[in-house]
Amino acid sequence: MTETLVPPAVEEAPRRLFIKTYGCQMNVYDSERMADVLRPLGYAATDSAEDADFVILNTCHIREKAAEKVYSELGKLRLLKEEKAGAMTIAVAGCVAQAEGEEIMKRQPAVDLVVGPQAYHQLPELLTRTARARGERIGADFAPVDKFDALPKARGVDGVTAFLTVQEGCDKFCTFCVVPYTRGAEWSRPVEAVLAEARELAARGVREVTLLGQNVNAYNGEGPARAPSSLARLAWALAEIPGLDRIRYTTSHPNDFTDELIAAHRDLPQLMPYLHLPVQSGSDRILRLMNRKHGRQKYLDLIARIREARPDMAISGDFIVGFPGETDADFEQTLDLVRQVNYASAFSFMYSPRPGTPAATMAAQVADEVARARLHALQALLTEQQVAFNASRAGMTVPVLFERKGRHGAQAIGRSPWLQSVHVEDADHLIGRIVPVEIERGQQNSLSGRLMQQTGA
Repeated sequence: MTETLVPPAVEEAPRRLFIKTYGCQMNVYDSERMADVLRPLGYAATDSAEDADFVILNTCHIREKAAEKVYSELGKLRLLKEEKAGAMTIAVAGCVAQAEGEEIMKRQPAVDLVVGPQAYHQLPELLTRTARARGERIGADFAPVDKFDALPKARGVDGVTAFLTVQEGCDKFCTFCVVPYTRGAEWSRPVEAVLAEARELAARGVREVTLLGQNVNAYNGEGPARAPSSLARLAWALAEIPGLDRIRYTTSHPNDFTDELIAAHRDLPQLMPYLHLPVQSGSDRILRLMNRKHGRQKYLDLIARIREARPDMAISGDFIVGFPGETDADFEQTLDLVRQVNYASAFSFMYSPRPGTPAATMAAQVADEVARARLHALQALLTEQQVAFNASRAGMTVPVLFERKGRHGAQAIGRSPWLQSVHVEDADHLIGRIVPVEIERGQQNSLSGRLMQQTGA
């Protein structure tokens, strides 16, 4: 006879769950969904590992330092677990779990569970098995359909903005990237499943959703009549949901950007004028070594077409400096591209070799001190552009979605259409509303403004 695994009984006093999230927005979404999965078992969130019965590290494997931070944190948690005489469960989730599951268990025996990004719906079963000290301790398969089907329909969302995963995995195989190995092949959720989750979010007061995917504009989920949809058509369908006023998405790949999506940015008011479109390098030679499958001119032409359709579009990007074989001339090409695009914001990093990726064994690895100097030069240029973009908003009246209270008095903080934080005094009564704000000044990382007489929607 096969024994049925029953989740632990819910105690009157709730168990405490602490989740520490590393990396991308998709990990933030996954952490929220792990809390949803565990809530029926009696787990309530806490802000401190010291107070927790169950600690989950939801990890990122994109860069070496991110993975090493996880092992450092596990060392601290081992000591905390010993102080509690073992009365704490520790799990490692996310992409490090997928890539290094067995190694984690060997390297840090205090870890009870390892759960890959496509297996966290199995947490209740894995937790039960662990409690009984038998059976599987590692769940690290690639089955996104099973995962999303098994997740609770209700989301524990607190606020007026939310992430919503619509696509996972990657088929691009950039030579520096571990995502195809940790998240699997590209897969898109069906349109109706996305719409159902979005309707539930809107019913809970969410007014802005950010659609997530490793290559979100490669979305091709099953739509009406079982025909594949597109990200543009999904955005139009989401815009019909009452109360859902703003739609964003990240992260895009230049090769998957269609004329249909450009037209949606022109014609769909709910689609915000902010686009994160990584290029990684401005050098065609380095782009070929990265296996990006596009060149600098294709990227620049795409930016021009997008801005022609939506002139106020703010562009964000990703850059890697010090990629194997990068010369001073290659790096100057990156700086030249940055000057031509004029970014509103960007993320930039020194190349970090990831085990198992082709770039990790390439010849001509760039010395750290050279890569670091290039990174500082690139970041200085990007910061200059970001400051100028924020300063250019001064004097404008823009619609701001207020999200939360500020640090003092009646201050409230919201988001502009271009994703900037906006600080406004005497506005805490407007949280959850979209209100016109006159921008008075722009700082490097935020805007400050004052309320207009009109109080907004």
